[in-house]
Amino acid sequence: MKSIGVFCGANPGQGDVYRNAAAALGNLMAVQNLALVFGGGKVGLMGTMADAVLAGGGTAVGVIPQSLVDREVAHAGLTELHVVQTMHERKALMAARSDAFVAMPGGFGTLDEVNEIITWNQLGIIQKPVAFYNVQGYFSNFMAMIDHGVTEGFIKPAYRDSLIVEEDAAQLLRRITSQADAGQKVRSILKGYS
Repeated sequence: MKSIGVFCGANPGQGDVYRNAAAALGNLMAVQNLALVFGGGKVGLMGTMADAVLAGGGTAVGVIPQSLVDREVAHAGLTELHVVQTMHERKALMAARSDAFVAMPGGFGTLDEVNEIITWNQLGIIQKPVAFYNVQGYFSNFMAMIDHGVTEGFIKPAYRDSLIVEEDAAQLLRRITSQADAGQKVRSILKGYS
């Protein structure tokens, strides 16, 4: 695994806990030589995460729509910055450049992005690990809603079971790396039979 797409807030959230968590994950990604692929912003958790990766000598790849560049929220110091026209193009390029995905606390945009990736996995468009960095239990209610969907017969248990949920950044990266490596081995074996 070489890169992780991270979906996170353009806002910092309340207090320091979310910023500290974003910085911790960014630092670990740099140490483990995992490139960050993200929304390209300099604000909120996006900016904190990118700054931490870059400060650690890592690679930060931003993908941002022109409309947000025009609002002057693009991060100017990235390894790469790709400017696209639409949010759909942004998500498609992030998906193409990422080997796995992490959702950090964020708002509607974060939920939109991670749910689209989960759906693409479900439909077989991609097969890439998806993890939730459950800082201070931020995603616990969301996971309860998914569990309810399983109970009510709308979500298959296997799709719920594939989601990684961790409160600790190091454990999250261990699990996502393990799942990505296992998936790569399976794809290599299956390719030998085609």
